[in-house]
Amino acid sequence: MRFYPALEEARLIRRYKRFLADIETVSGELLTIHCPNTGSMLNCQVEGGQVWFSRSNDPKRKLPGTWEIGETPQGRLFCVNTGRANGLVEEALQAGVITELDGFTALKREVAYGQEKSRIDFRLEYPTGPAYVEVKSVTLGFDGTAVAAFPDAVTQRGAKHLRELAHLARDGIRAVQLYCVNLTGIDAVRPAEEIDWAYAEALREAVACGVEVLAYGVRLDHEEMVIDRRLDVRLNG
Repeated sequence: MRFYPALEEARLIRRYKRFLADIETVSGELLTIHCPNTGSMLNCQVEGGQVWFSRSNDPKRKLPGTWEIGETPQGRLFCVNTGRANGLVEEALQAGVITELDGFTALKREVAYGQEKSRIDFRLEYPTGPAYVEVKSVTLGFDGTAVAAFPDAVTQRGAKHLRELAHLARDGIRAVQLYCVNLTGIDAVRPAEEIDWAYAEALREAVACGVEVLAYGVRLDHEEMVIDRRLDVRLNG
């Protein structure tokens, strides 16, 4: 996934009200741009740190740009825009990069399903039956370790999705939780039990019911992002 138009570099002044960020461009322009991330962005934000943003010339937009990439306190790059995770995963699925899910005959997005009235990110059709794939974007890293974690804030919605996947798996339907790790320098993913114990328990219960858990890492710079490798999953930290 290449960034088009090209991203512009800036310096982060502050993020506030969840969806707003003040930045200063290389030329000294002060802008307020959109922050497309509903999470806490724990261990990601560095005031004064480098950011890259996409600029919009749409006169109907309230804000002139969107924060796309940032630099973490550990010197890693991360994708701020969680909305890009599904596009990355779809590219990787179509290219056969996610080998565990290769061989599907059709791909459907945002399919309604489940006992709690959810929508699955992808339903893949195979000759043997469907597979339901839920995608989560991971950006939480820590000092001194190449293991990332999810979530970065309490997520009742995330636990709900795991329950839905578990119901499918109990009924013999293939169900997959896929972590798209939009953070460089990472080798493995674990549940952030210290942040959301209920989510970590829901993940382990889902696995016990037969839900598959996959994690894939992203090669990321200010020009493009590409899913390029499988990561380890550590259910117990």
